[in-house]
Amino acid sequence: MSSLIPSLWNDQSSPVFSLHKEMDKLFEDFGRKLPAGSPFGSFPSINVAETETGLELTAELPGVAEKDIDVSVSDRTLTLKGEKHEEKTVDEKDRHVSERSFGSFRRVMTLPFAPKKEGIEAHMENGVLTVTLPRPEDAGPQPHKIEVKRKA
Repeated sequence: MSSLIPSLWNDQSSPVFSLHKEMDKLFEDFGRKLPAGSPFGSFPSINVAETETGLELTAELPGVAEKDIDVSVSDRTLTLKGEKHEEKTVDEKDRHVSERSFGSFRRVMTLPFAPKKEGIEAHMENGVLTVTLPRPEDAGPQPHKIEVKRKA
């Protein structure tokens, strides 16, 4: 019986070998299947930092206009949506270039608290979106860090 198992993996006509080959091909092609015009891949780069008053989120959105960004908060959920529309044409004597870049994104994040709605702010500067989310007074005590030790 032990000689049967290696033959399943090495026999190129077997269904197991074909499945293995197809799975390898699927994972090799996975990163190449993103749309060519997608400016972000799937999502923009996002950083979240805790401040004394709440959270500050920054998202890199080069080429996205303020009017094309939608930021919304519902309870403990923050949603960022947007779309990039960019077209650049260069006409010179012997050269003609036309570049287009477009795509949309949507990012949903669960927050550690429901921020105060009246204090939420968002602004764009140099292609970076900054969202400030103030912590409510009734957010409760800050979590207590417990040190994990090796058992003696």
